Amino acid sequence: MAESYKGAAHGFGGQLTDWNPTLQSADAALLPNLQMGNARADDLVKNHGFANGAVQMHVDNVVGSLFRLSYKPQWRTLGIEEADARALAVDVEAAFKEHAEDNVGCYLDAERKRTFTMMVREVVATHVNLGEAMAAAEWIRRPGSLFRTAIKMVSPKRVSNPNGVADNQFLRGGVEQDRHSSAVAYHVLNPRYGMGASLNGYGYGEWTRVPRETRWGRQQFIHVFEPREDGQTRGANQFLSVMEQLFMIDKLQLTKLQNAIINAMYAAVIESDLDSETANQMILGAGQGNENPAIKGLSAMMAMTGQYHQGANVKMNGAKIPHLFPGESLNLKTPGHADNGFADLEASILRYTAAGMGVSYEQLARDYSKVNYSSARASMMESWRYFMGRRKVIASGFASRVFALWLEEAVSRNIITLPRKAKYNFYERKAAWCNAEWIGSGRLAIDGLKEVKEAVLRIESGLSTYEKELATMGEDYQEIFSQQIRETEERKAAGLPPPSWIQVNQFASNESEGEAA
Repeated sequence: MAESYKGAAHGFGGQLTDWNPTLQSADAALLPNLQMGNARADDLVKNHGFANGAVQMHVDNVVGSLFRLSYKPQWRTLGIEEADARALAVDVEAAFKEHAEDNVGCYLDAERKRTFTMMVREVVATHVNLGEAMAAAEWIRRPGSLFRTAIKMVSPKRVSNPNGVADNQFLRGGVEQDRHSSAVAYHVLNPRYGMGASLNGYGYGEWTRVPRETRWGRQQFIHVFEPREDGQTRGANQFLSVMEQLFMIDKLQLTKLQNAIINAMYAAVIESDLDSETANQMILGAGQGNENPAIKGLSAMMAMTGQYHQGANVKMNGAKIPHLFPGESLNLKTPGHADNGFADLEASILRYTAAGMGVSYEQLARDYSKVNYSSARASMMESWRYFMGRRKVIASGFASRVFALWLEEAVSRNIITLPRKAKYNFYERKAAWCNAEWIGSGRLAIDGLKEVKEAVLRIESGLSTYEKELATMGEDYQEIFSQQIRETEERKAAGLPPPSWIQVNQFASNESEGEAA
């Protein structure tokens, strides 16, 4: 007879006998405690250095300082020439960047506070903090803006069932759904001014029903998260699996700090040889008035002791010699061990936290003191793969939806003209017309010389392209090539020699670089 899985049995010695978790769907496990989980994660990010640093690390590695559009219409599907597609891409990229990255007017943002890159950075930060990101598409006419499409960022905290009604088959977590669990509309709470400080209650505002899209397919509400199971309605924040550890490490650090302060404050104490009965009489009599004999005795003894210490000023060669009152002893306070195993415990908790959040311990703790080049690069590459997944699913998912809204308006108002030879119009092949890739922050180079050499070798051997390698550095290859042409012409006009391109075999050898084993 074949054995069953040991993890589903009683375990060695029966240690798994009392472990009987309930098998639940994603919504059943998440939605009842969604608000509490998000509130705790929000508190961690506000008040915990490592949690706040983890959010900022995601933002900087996934998005960076500029989220660039690389427009790539699927010209074969659309039936146009590649040259026409490239010409269209140049016009679209220039027009979108001008409007999206306008940091003077900020017309793409309904609140006029953010550029497009700032929106994407907020989306990534909100996704780490709350497990999802939301926004609504608005149509706003504003003087000075060529386009009317505007994006209103919506906090996931505001999306909930109207008036706190219970979840059901077609309304869960504030999301209205059809029988296929596809979102139909979202219910957004609008707190009343002065009364909506807390979003946990349901009596402090009104709900607005926002359809997911219009009847002609224009998206009205953007909801970005990565579902783990079928039927999942809302996203789970990334702190849920490590929240207890992060919360306790904060308490541990504060306790350790208080202990260190107390040890540093007291260098020595004078201990008095009082018996327990006398001490108890003095303490219990402290609130009974000055006529209490214990208080009178305590006052007389303290006065006598103070006079004694004031007069006992015995010195030898300038150094004071302690001369104690009868029954007293001098006890020097030696501070305890400064670490006492705290650093190892903290590192262990941070490793656990880093694993739960998909990043490396070195990046989360900002500690590279115990790694060499090879291990540091392996750690960085592992995190980079994770960040690229987040960029593709979360950041690019949001950016592509915003870009599709903008391009739809630009085409419908003839600001952007599509090639006439195309087989399909915008609405017939919307996905093909809106296909785009996005360039975010570049990968961190631990040793720039080695990594440039590696990139050049990949290009020379046909394993990569300039587009891919420059995108890894956070650059657009077309902008780099155009700039190189301009600089070459300017050098020639100024009478300077042309730039000398370094060949692969001119790089320093690994031995001279001192590569760590």
